[in-house]
Amino acid sequence: MSAQEADFRAPLCKALQKYAESHPEQKITADRMLDFVRSTPHCFERSHAAGHMTGSAWLLNPAGNKALLTLHHNLQRWMQTGGHADGDPDTLRVALKEAEEESGITGIVPISEEIFDIDIHLIPARPAKGEPAHYHYDVRYLLRAPHEQYAISQESDDLAWWSDEDFVTRAAELDASVLRMAELWMQQKAHATH
Repeated sequence: MSAQEADFRAPLCKALQKYAESHPEQKITADRMLDFVRSTPHCFERSHAAGHMTGSAWLLNPAGNKALLTLHHNLQRWMQTGGHADGDPDTLRVALKEAEEESGITGIVPISEEIFDIDIHLIPARPAKGEPAHYHYDVRYLLRAPHEQYAISQESDDLAWWSDEDFVTRAAELDASVLRMAELWMQQKAHATH
């Protein structure tokens, strides 16, 4: 790794190390993601066929009591907004851009610039588009929308604000990593009220 490449990836590596220290339950995933970033100069490029970095948002409404999920067009699952880094090493900026594009909401801001959650997941092959199965190394951030009026984009079949109750009663519709973020968010809210 050259000094220039190391510098390009250094902010994310530092953020992942900090996240790993404060989230020991995620150490294996954080170490795997760190190894990937350090060993893969083109980790932010979608053209790296084996896998690439993505940025996602746990997007809250102004009151902080609902999270916006999208019914993903290709995967047909409810999930957080997010997408490919496409060469941008600033995964928070990626998360903000993707949240705005997928929700139609402008003026979204970070609640924190620290990593909220991470996940590595396998994306199924799409032979019709010439895409092999590959991994998304997803870095998630806690963001806030200025209002609840969204617009459904071409990447989504639907959007919806989910409450605590929705996450409990509709848990079967969600992947484990989305439920983990919901639980983390609910825990943070519970701590904030005590």
